[in-house]
Amino acid sequence: MRAFALCIYSFLCVTSSIHAQDFPHRTVRIVVPYAPSGNVDITARTMSQAFSDALGVQVVIDNRPGAGGGIGTTAVAKSPADGYTLLLGSSGTITGGPAIYKNLAYDPIRDFVAIGAIQSVPMVLTAAPKTPVNNFRELLAYAKSKNAPITMASAGTGTSNHLALELLAREARFPVTHVPYKGSGPALTDLIGSQVETMMDQLTASIEHIRAGRIKPLGVSSKQRSSQIPTVPTFEEMGVIGYEATTFTGLFAPAGLAPATQEKLQVALRKALAIESVRERYRSMGVEMMSMNPTEFSTYVRADLDKWRKVARDANIVAD
Repeated sequence: MRAFALCIYSFLCVTSSIHAQDFPHRTVRIVVPYAPSGNVDITARTMSQAFSDALGVQVVIDNRPGAGGGIGTTAVAKSPADGYTLLLGSSGTITGGPAIYKNLAYDPIRDFVAIGAIQSVPMVLTAAPKTPVNNFRELLAYAKSKNAPITMASAGTGTSNHLALELLAREARFPVTHVPYKGSGPALTDLIGSQVETMMDQLTASIEHIRAGRIKPLGVSSKQRSSQIPTVPTFEEMGVIGYEATTFTGLFAPAGLAPATQEKLQVALRKALAIESVRERYRSMGVEMMSMNPTEFSTYVRADLDKWRKVARDANIVAD
């Protein structure tokens, strides 16, 4: 009986190894857990053809929106770990969301393996036309002079934008009243109309309004200034030491993926992201390419999750 069991085990190991060596031989699917046209979707579609060329098989984008990205992300977590179903993961589904949601159907660390980082997007704090400030230091002075907290909009409770503004308010020590909206679009509309004083949002959503002069940029949340708005200083430059709040996107696969398959996906992703037309498209979106190997990216993800869990705990942000 023991000998029979050993034979079965050896057969399974050999079969798994053969499948890994044969990968890929059919279509690879990248699940985007959001609706088309958003930052995560555009990120996936920008690199999908180059990724397909590098793999030598067709790559399709599968939008699975719902539950703040939870439906699509859960579907990938429960998929076979064979390399044919991948996730275009982001801060919202891998670190920010898991930091606040109590009943997720997946574990962002245990259920996934990181294939590679793609890009990051800084947050930008902006002010409405009628808010009497032109930079972050003036906003701090304004906050001290008024008898009520600064109203600050975000794309919704528990979003990366919300967590970023809570962290800024805590680190810079100024009072804020969070005004959540159902997405960046309606929040920006009210900001432009001066119905809310300030807003924290991804640069990709705000950049055209900034360029048009409809809203005023006060500071960016990355470690370095953005090449898209190089005259706008970082919060660290303005005295909020150590402050950083960027969103990221990266490619993930279900945990348990064979090392050989994982390596093929990693090599293909690196080739895709090295194509100049792909890089230029990302630059035009106002994002920064992330230069990390898979091990460094995994470490980054764990640290980002720990960071936002602490922010959520300190600000008592919890969602069901």
